Amino acid sequence: MKLGTIGFGGPQAHIAMASDEAVVRRRWLTPEQFAEGLAVCEMLPGPASTQMGIYIGYVRAGQIGALVAGFCFIAPAFLIVVALAWVYFRFQSVPQLEAIFLGISPVVTAIILAFCWKLGKKSVRDWKRGAIAVAVFLITVFTSLSVLIQFIVAGLLGLYWFRPRSDSNSPIRAWLLPPLPLLAADLPVETLTLASFWGTERIGDFFLPLALFFLKVGSFIFGGGLVIIPLLEFEVVEQLHWLTRTEFINGVAIGQLSPGPVVLTAAFVGYKVAGVLGALTASVAIFTPSFAFIMLAAPLLLRIRQNPWIRAFLQGVTPAVLGAIAAAAIPLAQAALDQPTWLYSLAAALIGLAAAIALIRYKVPTWQLVLLGAVVGLLIGLI
Repeated sequence: MKLGTIGFGGPQAHIAMASDEAVVRRRWLTPEQFAEGLAVCEMLPGPASTQMGIYIGYVRAGQIGALVAGFCFIAPAFLIVVALAWVYFRFQSVPQLEAIFLGISPVVTAIILAFCWKLGKKSVRDWKRGAIAVAVFLITVFTSLSVLIQFIVAGLLGLYWFRPRSDSNSPIRAWLLPPLPLLAADLPVETLTLASFWGTERIGDFFLPLALFFLKVGSFIFGGGLVIIPLLEFEVVEQLHWLTRTEFINGVAIGQLSPGPVVLTAAFVGYKVAGVLGALTASVAIFTPSFAFIMLAAPLLLRIRQNPWIRAFLQGVTPAVLGAIAAAAIPLAQAALDQPTWLYSLAAALIGLAAAIALIRYKVPTWQLVLLGAVVGLLIGLI
């Protein structure tokens, strides 16, 4: 609960604090156990820091410990996001709040672009990986093909391009990865609309598809929590029209302000669609794969995480993640720069540029930049 409350600074900060608390102070895990668990969590889809908390609970007290640890890590940030979502949707037309998000929106765009820069340096090491990243970027920008389908195809390309040249393991063993991401990719969420909720007599007719949608998203968060941005933007903004693009980028900003994982942007979306119950449904669904992978598959994954076929699949997915996030940044940047006057647009551009430099050059924590952007935006609004 303490880490979930004070864990500002992103997943790296979460993991560092978890190591200090669980390994150094309380001695619940050995350094070797922690490192092995971290390797497994980084291989799995889902937010690595959240899964690391679940893993620590699993090692400490089995499945009950995993449930308790995961809940206590997520709950504080969930409550903060829901509270901020209530404030946002209740007062979003207030000029002062509009001014605050004038400064926050370009900071969020800068966070996404800085993440792309860092991920690109790590993941694009040759022309094959570069080709995957560029192809996914172009397909996402110019077509409506699902990002999830692109990730699957990229993973299959990875199996072909980066497969082991001589290995006794059968490629079939690669499918020892939990099959949920592949199965969830084809869930029929396209027919889900707000009208289907307000026009039905049974609440379950809406909340079940809502849960299935976020279960699908939670099953395919490869490469860090920011992967949620292209996954959600494609369907939540463009397909289902639950949020406007401005609301979406502000929801990402609120997710960045919370001490927990940015994946809790799902709670913001759920709140807009169906209030507190919608936020709870979305959050439970998006984190369910993380709990399932750790509680059910951790022992198996500890044995097979070095499987070259699994590693080849992930080597194809990682540059695809880069391309999808970069493509998602374009409309978000357009929304951030779409201001009432050209002076406000110029101010937003300068805020975004300054935030990008602060992130890439000086590694300023994202939550601090979001808060600073809010202050600058409010000051601009007072002029």
